[in-house]
Amino acid sequence: MSDCLFCKIAAGEIPSSKVYEDEVCYAFNDIAPQAPTHFLVIPREHIPSVAGIGVENSGVVAHIFEVIARVTAEQGIESYRVVSNIGRQAGQSVAHLHFHVLAGRDMTWPPG
Repeated sequence: MSDCLFCKIAAGEIPSSKVYEDEVCYAFNDIAPQAPTHFLVIPREHIPSVAGIGVENSGVVAHIFEVIARVTAEQGIESYRVVSNIGRQAGQSVAHLHFHVLAGRDMTWPPG
């Protein structure tokens, strides 16, 4: 999608602090971190949110969670939270599927 911020980041058109990348997804540090470790993992394919996951693209999500497990293990992170907001009321500010990975502090419950 030509006007999508995260599509532009994944394509390298907008600079970011890369954590990981492959042909399916891209991970980068959040510009407004909410924890000592806070990065996002996005698919390169434009999917608006979790609500846009279906049979045709669910493998992308499985791959993203494999990447999250790999990256956190490589960074020595044993305890972390994975969050995806769906819709404005839930706090989704960019309409492109993304998963926040937060670690390095105690996480409270309920989250918000």
